[in-house]
Amino acid sequence: MTAAYESWIGREDEHRERIQPGAVQALAATLDLERAPGLGEALPPGWQWLFFNPVVRRSGLGVDGHPQRGGFLPPIELPRRMWAGSRIQYLADLPVDAMATRHSLISKVENKTGKRGSLWFVTVVHTTTCEGKTCIIEEQDIVYREATPPGTPQPPAVPYAEQAQWGRAFMPDTTLLFRYSALTFNGHRIHYDQPYARDEEGYPDLVVHGPLTATLLQQLALEQGQGKQLAQFDFRGVSPLFVGRGVRLEGRHESDGTLSLWARGPNEELAMSAKAVFR
Repeated sequence: MTAAYESWIGREDEHRERIQPGAVQALAATLDLERAPGLGEALPPGWQWLFFNPVVRRSGLGVDGHPQRGGFLPPIELPRRMWAGSRIQYLADLPVDAMATRHSLISKVENKTGKRGSLWFVTVVHTTTCEGKTCIIEEQDIVYREATPPGTPQPPAVPYAEQAQWGRAFMPDTTLLFRYSALTFNGHRIHYDQPYARDEEGYPDLVVHGPLTATLLQQLALEQGQGKQLAQFDFRGVSPLFVGRGVRLEGRHESDGTLSLWARGPNEELAMSAKAVFR
């Protein structure tokens, strides 16, 4: 089976789409911002995840709400699939209302063993271009893992020891998760179907989207950047965040000019770590 999955390395896919102003305005409202970027203005970092998402007929979805296995991504049989992290380069502005193209390439498929069994990691390189310019290059890691049996105790939270220089509180609610799922056309049921998240995937409640947390951390980085633009943003999901449970978005300035950022869960545990580099 390993050889069969590895045969997906090198597969390519491409989508062309307009950076729709309506979707941009809707995300600004969802994030409770006073103003959305206007026509021709640069799309903020992380907002590219509104676009180029697969549109699959309802009959083509799996029980988890994701598209059925196979197609562009390998048909890995492990039942749980999630976005583990990304390494993103922002090379040029992606203007609102412009036509853009995202080319995707599977660069790596590898098997590992974790605390709860087998894990498969698939790395996809997404390259977004507009008007002949390469705007964004993102290496995205997708992880497939074993199911967590219902009733399995959650591992004890380990307080994250890093000291923040600045940060703010964030309380995810069901409306936020619903809107973000709709805007990104994400059918994964862990974000809106509480009985499924609890009884089938073993979570205590609805799960906050990883890219939503990463978008908020990028927003926080820009607030600390004194008008500078992001050149690179790397993030890694460590533990899930859940609806109705308070989060701290925090960070600090490093001596080399970069920012270290993280999301801290309600029990002080590390939920996501990130690094921001400015142009």
